This record gives sequence, structure tokens and C-alpha cells, in this order.
Amino acid sequence: MRTVERDSVILPDGILERVERHTVGIAAQVERLREVDHHIKRGVLLHGPPGTGKTLTVSYLLGVMPGRTTILLTGRGQGLIEQALGLAYELAPATVVLEDVDLVAAERTMPGEKGILFELLNQMEGLSEDADLLFLLTTNRPDIVEPALVARPGRVDLAVELPLPDGAARARLLRVYAHGIVLDPEAEADLVTRTEGVSGAFIKELMRQAALRAALAGGEQATVADVRAVLDDLLDDRSALTRRLLGQPADGSPTDTAAATPLPGMLRAFEAAGLPLPAAPGRG
Repeated sequence: MRTVERDSVILPDGILERVERHTVGIAAQVERLREVDHHIKRGVLLHGPPGTGKTLTVSYLLGVMPGRTTILLTGRGQGLIEQALGLAYELAPATVVLEDVDLVAAERTMPGEKGILFELLNQMEGLSEDADLLFLLTTNRPDIVEPALVARPGRVDLAVELPLPDGAARARLLRVYAHGIVLDPEAEADLVTRTEGVSGAFIKELMRQAALRAALAGGEQATVADVRAVLDDLLDDRSALTRRLLGQPADGSPTDTAAATPLPGMLRAFEAAGLPLPAAPGRG
């Protein structure tokens, strides 16, 4: 993962600080915490819609904790979980990263086979509590992942939502990705209003396309007019799929995923966890 500066991680006030305390803060105070018999091993789950900065936050955290072994778990390498965590323990201090855990949360593709997340949580339980091990998990679908975490409590001890950016965050994102585009206060306020409900990834792509538009037209620097023209295109009905790919929720979709109709994957996760199946909306 690339190195990310702190100023590039644009989140609502207080969220990054909370994550830092549980990751960077504990790493800096390991010996003091051990002296008073507090556990060092910890797990952090970052959840929220696509494009809200989960991977960016993970990249930033890895960059500000030098000297740690980093192990990135990807795909369905279920048979490597035990070996990977054993390696992390031997090479501690270590950070284990598993992104998009909803994709492998609790699927049972074969009789008796558990999902990679269940296996990870089981293996985490066997590791010493005073080992300096940090587990960073990300998901776009906490409704699918939650049953696995409930069935294996205590492995992940901090879950933080990274929401779609509010107005203040969108203004900061516009400034971060402007890269020389001059945004006067009136133009910035207009763009903030028109981008309500979009992700940070959307704003980054907006400014990139504005720069491209200016370059193709032979201009030396993109202008507010370029940004507005690109935004018009992105907000057009014909760009609905593009907006979805950049993290914007579908039109009319509920913002509270817990209230949405349970998907098959979620139902399988509840079943695998031995939990009662949730009732569909409108049913008792």
C-alpha cells in the first residue's frame, strides 16, 4: 500500500482520532499497558459505503507505524490463515490487514466449510493477549459481517463507521484534490451543495476529470467552469452507474442497511453463526 499523509484522510471530526488512539496510540504505549495487565492484541473494523476512505485510512495507519510487520490477507486463502497469523506472532509487532471481509464473511460453499472471517476470528482467539498484534478489517457491508463478530466476541474490539462526507468534509476534499484549481468561496459553496450524498472517491474523480477536460482542450490549468461541466455530466441520469461505481448509494435505497431487506449472504451468515434469522421488513 502507498504511503498516505494524514491531511489526505478526510473524515468527519473525531473519527480518525478515535482510530489512531486504538492503533497508533496502543502501539506507542505497549509496555505501559502490559505493566498494568491490559491486553495489547486488538482488532479494528472500519465499515461504511464504498469510497469513504477505508483503504486510505488503512494505508495511512501502516505508514505511521514503522517497524511493524505487515501481513495482507486477500482472496479466499483460507488454508493460509493459521500460517499467516503464526508468522505475525513470530514477527510481532505486526499488523494483519483483511479488506472487504464481507466478501468472505460467512459463506459456506461446501458442507462443513466455514468462511475465512470465521477462521480468522478462531485463530485470533488462540493468540496471546499481550502480543502486539493489530488486526485491521474493512467492509462495505457490516450487516453481513456482524453475525460472525457476534458469534466470536472480543476479537474485534472497535468498530468505526466511515460515513459519506458531510458538507465540511466535502469542502476539504475539494481543496485536497483541487491541485491548482482556484475555487472561490461562492464556487466552493455551490459545489459542496451539488455534491451532497457523494463519496470522497466521487470528488477525487470529479477533480481528475476536470483536469483532464482542461488538458484535452489545450488549457494549462483547469477552472471552476471545467469542474462544473464535469459535475453536470456525472450527475446526468446517463451516469447513474458511474456514480454507483464511485460509491453513491442507489436512488431510493435506504441509508440504514439494517432496515434493508436481508440478502442471501446475510441470511447465511446468521445461520452460520447460529443466530435467529431476521424477519423481513413488514413481518412480525
